[in-house]
Amino acid sequence: QVQLVESGGGLVQAGGSLRLSCTASGRTFSGYTFSDYAMAWFRQAPGKERIFVASISWSGSRTYYVDSVKGRFTISRDNAKNTVILQVNSLKPEDTAVYYCARAKTPYTTGTSLDEYDYWGQGTQVTVSS
Repeated sequence: QVQLVESGGGLVQAGGSLRLSCTASGRTFSGYTFSDYAMAWFRQAPGKERIFVASISWSGSRTYYVDSVKGRFTISRDNAKNTVILQVNSLKPEDTAVYYCARAKTPYTTGTSLDEYDYWGQGTQVTVSS
């Protein structure tokens, strides 16, 4: 079983920054490892659906972002540490949400939709005050 644990959320003023981290542990019996899977961040604001924020390919060579965060958020990964990072800058009140880390269902595929990811962390709260 794979476990994903997020950290780094908090309360910040508009314009501020946070560094969200997600570390994977555990194992599957497929023979694949962390470095074979794309990773992503999603977020869910109160009363709203969970939406895609950013994803990164298994090697880290390709990244994807929702339009509303382009130029402000950066996703990266360190496969040696089984970690994926979301650096969030120039935060706005509308970025307030619980941020979730997720692992792709299928090795060597990088998606942007919820149903392409099967392992999820517990979430970390980001609150941006105006």
